[in-house]
Amino acid sequence: MNILLSLIVSLFCGVCEDVRQDVVYITDSGHAEFTSRVPLHTFTGSSDHLHGLIDFDENLVDFYLDLSTLKSGIGRRDRDIYRTLNVDDHPFAEFTGSLSSSFDINSSEIQQVAVRGEFTIHGVTREITIEGTLQKQGGELHLTAEWILDLEDYDIEPPGILFYRVDEEQELRIEAILNSSSRE
Repeated sequence: MNILLSLIVSLFCGVCEDVRQDVVYITDSGHAEFTSRVPLHTFTGSSDHLHGLIDFDENLVDFYLDLSTLKSGIGRRDRDIYRTLNVDDHPFAEFTGSLSSSFDINSSEIQQVAVRGEFTIHGVTREITIEGTLQKQGGELHLTAEWILDLEDYDIEPPGILFYRVDEEQELRIEAILNSSSRE
């Protein structure tokens, strides 16, 4: 009987290996982008240097981006973005929070999730909720999320020329493949 119980426990632990307390999911090459609008024109800036982790045991979601890695395809516009965001004094955007919805780590289906936490940019921190999707595929998690950032909420003066100003609302989107990693 003890042998049968040991075998069942061993098989169960093998199936649940991904939810062990020594596993976290990390990335250092996630994709982040923003879409901005001015009258008669839309442009996008992006970076493939999004760093982050998801730790289900601690219910921790933490992502950050070096804002100087954002590129829009036009050098002058990039310099304007860096000046607007004051990247010399506030070089990072960061989100730290926790899952506020359930996620079944044993499912390979795309699942809708929500995270609640603090987003910091331009030296201002606000509590926000972000909705997105997570999908587990083997030892990886595929993440997508998007939300609207209101520049006024973060004391960011919309740049502009003459009477044309960038829209206060910026569309943000992130995508990442996070790999399972030992906590050690």
